[in-house]
Amino acid sequence: MTASNPLLQAFDLPPYSAIRPEHVEPAIDQVLADNRAAIAQILADQADTPSWDGLVLALDELGERLGRAWSPVSHLNAVCNSPELRAAYEACLPKLSAYWTEMGQNRALCDAYKALAASPAAAGFDVAQKTILEHTLRDFHLSGIDLPEEQQKRYGEIQMRLSELTSRFSNQLLDATQAWTKHVTDESALAGLTDSARAQMAQAAQAKGLDGWLINLEFPSYYAVMTYADDRALREELYAAYCTRASEQGPNAGQFDNGPLMEQILDLRRELAQLLGYPNYAELSLATKMADSAEQVLGFLRDLAARSRPFAEKDLAELRAFAAEQGCGDLQSWDVGYYSEKLRQARYSISQEQLRAYFPIDKVLGGLFAMVQRLYGIEIRELADFDSWHPDVRLFEIRENGEHVGRFFFDLYARANKRGGAWMDGARDKRRNAAGELVSPVANLVCNFTPAVGGKPALLTHDEVTTLFHEFGHGLHHLLTRIEHAGASGISGVPWDAVELPSQFMENWCWEPEGLALISGHYQTGEPLPQDLLEKMLAAKNFQSGMMMARQLEFSLFDFELHVHHGDGRSVLEVLKGIRDEVSVMQPPAYNRFPNSFSHIFAGGYAAGYYSYKWAEVLSADAFSRFEEDGVFNPVTGQAFREAILARGGSQDPMVLFVDFRGREPSIDALLRHLGLSAAA
Repeated sequence: MTASNPLLQAFDLPPYSAIRPEHVEPAIDQVLADNRAAIAQILADQADTPSWDGLVLALDELGERLGRAWSPVSHLNAVCNSPELRAAYEACLPKLSAYWTEMGQNRALCDAYKALAASPAAAGFDVAQKTILEHTLRDFHLSGIDLPEEQQKRYGEIQMRLSELTSRFSNQLLDATQAWTKHVTDESALAGLTDSARAQMAQAAQAKGLDGWLINLEFPSYYAVMTYADDRALREELYAAYCTRASEQGPNAGQFDNGPLMEQILDLRRELAQLLGYPNYAELSLATKMADSAEQVLGFLRDLAARSRPFAEKDLAELRAFAAEQGCGDLQSWDVGYYSEKLRQARYSISQEQLRAYFPIDKVLGGLFAMVQRLYGIEIRELADFDSWHPDVRLFEIRENGEHVGRFFFDLYARANKRGGAWMDGARDKRRNAAGELVSPVANLVCNFTPAVGGKPALLTHDEVTTLFHEFGHGLHHLLTRIEHAGASGISGVPWDAVELPSQFMENWCWEPEGLALISGHYQTGEPLPQDLLEKMLAAKNFQSGMMMARQLEFSLFDFELHVHHGDGRSVLEVLKGIRDEVSVMQPPAYNRFPNSFSHIFAGGYAAGYYSYKWAEVLSADAFSRFEEDGVFNPVTGQAFREAILARGGSQDPMVLFVDFRGREPSIDALLRHLGLSAAA
């Protein structure tokens, strides 16, 4: 099998088209067995006087070997899910969990790291090496190395079970999303929908051999109905299907219910935290983050909630009054998107759909690449002739002064069997390997935009443009690192509440007239965004920003409170209700089961960390305020940001890096000003 298994071969970029489900388990079994033998040999060789190359670099090589086999599998499971691949992926989760637990509880390995950190050689290590050693010793503790044997065993069991449960949460959400469709044969039911939305729904129907139109719960279809459909009953039907996914409510009640999984996940996280000496999972989560304590995080979120609530209440009162004028006297959750869009058009004479014509995908990408070239001195070009997992995928290379820097894949459009949302993951880290060669980084950038339909190019809403910039910011953080040690290269080792800084920072250029001039052009004529449309768009920038802030704070506080107080007798829904009573200005219907699809915290890395978006938004807004002072395309300021933040990865405390760039600690003022939520606004 080894000879024919693509996951066990040396390759530059993964041979995606050659990877089959039957390759997965044998490859992982082989790599884990090889790694275990190699670790025993490393420990024997390093027993007396461990060295950086002999210990850390040697283990990095093993980590890279495992990543080379597992990363493409994990990626394919997210973007090309199938029953066979899912089964192979899930069969490996307990094996990988056991391996990492074993590594984290290997006393000889921990002692070798301690000896290296205390050795005379350590005094000569660079700052990234010192940080890696410090973090590794911290992580040994967090892996339960200091626990009695019985508790260590329980730690391993919990981790294994959590990896299985969180994967199942994600799978059931994907299955629930795909299980519901609505076949429409009478076009009058689609009144109000844009031509592009109808074309996309007709295309979805054709793909299933149906006439008419097919509405599904993938985000472009859901968004189109909730924003534009005049048929209120259709909006309510779709809303009910969407917000009850993977729950005991709604049209597929009980079929893919994530409710029991959430309780099990929360129980296990709490047990894990207490095993390690923390009162709750939130405090355990903060052991590796910028924030110092649960009190600090909750104080930060509640301060933002108090400042923004009056704006949110004003937004909702205006929306209710407007809807009433339009004949809707009892505004409900399924009406908010529809009347908000109508109010935006009435107030600013602008709609997301109107803007879409000015953001064809290639114009946006060309402008985005031109921006980062001006800011950071890099060039980006598209590459042809590469192995891919889908025909829509594109590959690009970053170069600087003619030299190769890194590559990134773009997988931009929604489709069946692809996880919802948008994300960046590192397909390969930058590092210097044991042979002294520099390995360049590779990133996967994934979105779920509306694909091209009806012979037109893919046209993005401005919201989608912002999402693209956000994920590209993550990509730059991964790709523009100058750190050559795997443990601190790119986003490795960056605290989770600082990792959103570069991504949210990039979003600012979507609102700058100089930036918009580069990324906009009518898909038919190429004409730039007209001045009157630009002015309307900028005027509408903070439309309902109070309500949007309240919504994000609801998510952040719910996540954090859930992980602080789980076990106090309240159910997940009761915790959510308490938070909604405190910060939300509009209550959804009782059947809403938002937590059952909150994969960020139940299947992603954001457990007791969703606050990171707001925390990092303070950093990003304040960082961008220096560009507002110096000029948004000032190359000197761009280089300063690159060298202080993007280049240094996880090599130092994020606050040190921020102060290096800004000259002081962050202030919340820039964020409130940008969102129109400051008292003076």
